[in-house]
Amino acid sequence: MAYIYKKTIGKKEYYYLRASEKKEDKLVTKDLAYLGSNTEDVKKSLENLPKYKNEIRKAYKTIHNFLESNRLVDEVKKLKLKQDLFLGEKLSEVEACKLHYLREFQKHDSLTRREILKNFLIEFAYNTTSIEGNTIKLAEAKKLLEDGKTPKNRTLREIYDLQNTEKVFSEVIESKEEITHDFIINIHKNLLDNIDKRIGYRTQDVRVIKANFKSTPAPYVKTDMDLLLKWYNENRVLKSSIAKQSSDKENKEKLHPLVLAIIFQHKFEKIHPFMDGNGRTGRMLLNYILIKNNYPPIVIRNKNREKYLKAMRKADNSDLFKVKIEDYFELVQFIASEMIESYWNIFL
Repeated sequence: MAYIYKKTIGKKEYYYLRASEKKEDKLVTKDLAYLGSNTEDVKKSLENLPKYKNEIRKAYKTIHNFLESNRLVDEVKKLKLKQDLFLGEKLSEVEACKLHYLREFQKHDSLTRREILKNFLIEFAYNTTSIEGNTIKLAEAKKLLEDGKTPKNRTLREIYDLQNTEKVFSEVIESKEEITHDFIINIHKNLLDNIDKRIGYRTQDVRVIKANFKSTPAPYVKTDMDLLLKWYNENRVLKSSIAKQSSDKENKEKLHPLVLAIIFQHKFEKIHPFMDGNGRTGRMLLNYILIKNNYPPIVIRNKNREKYLKAMRKADNSDLFKVKIEDYFELVQFIASEMIESYWNIFL
């Protein structure tokens, strides 16, 4: 398979057309052609490589995604953004996703936007429910959510799980509400419609299997959720200041919106305010915070479930309302990578 390989020497970048194939159970790679030192040179070079036109055509989406994402990353780097200790080198890639989402995706006609969001929603619904044990496959989820075809040999609970996720996300993406107790409880209620009748914050203690933390005792759930919402409001960047490109003290030390969303989701799940559905509710809230801040929504993929849970467990080392970079760095890096990869695969 052909793809573009970028080599960085010092501060200079060099692009190559590279191919890889399996030979005797070994992956063999070789450079086919040098393409230039910037994305514009690469595009021109690719048009003048008739010898490899078949390989280039077969790898069109991979190459197109690479060129577009790198073009926007280069554009973001010129802005010389303030470094973020949690995101590190991924900051430019995250901001490139946002730039494309606002400047190019949002300018598509309404039908194209709906089709792309539908593709996102199928991926999101499949993955967020699979992480919690839903056995419906991606192809089955696609038929269910696109054509209404019910998969065979699956439980009603699993079917409602996907349908509820679609309904809630469709409502969330249009919502302008602030994050409050009622808002969170309503999201949870709708996600578990026809699945679990236990609505509202739990009044019993729960034990979180395979976790290295103890969830909040039942009598203190409302108190801890109060504190979480207070922490969220103290750390979010005010949209009015973003619009004005303000550098006032009020926003100077606020968390990057993606970092804020990730830490909020983790601390929400550490409180574990509901008897069931905390993971699905937390990932929906993660996306809501991103959308409210003009960032694209994200898919945390089930195939990376173990990495996700490992990073969540590392973050558990921070106390409920403390944020240590060394505890959250792995989780932020992991979810930022999930955003970057899922965005270019779905939205481009």
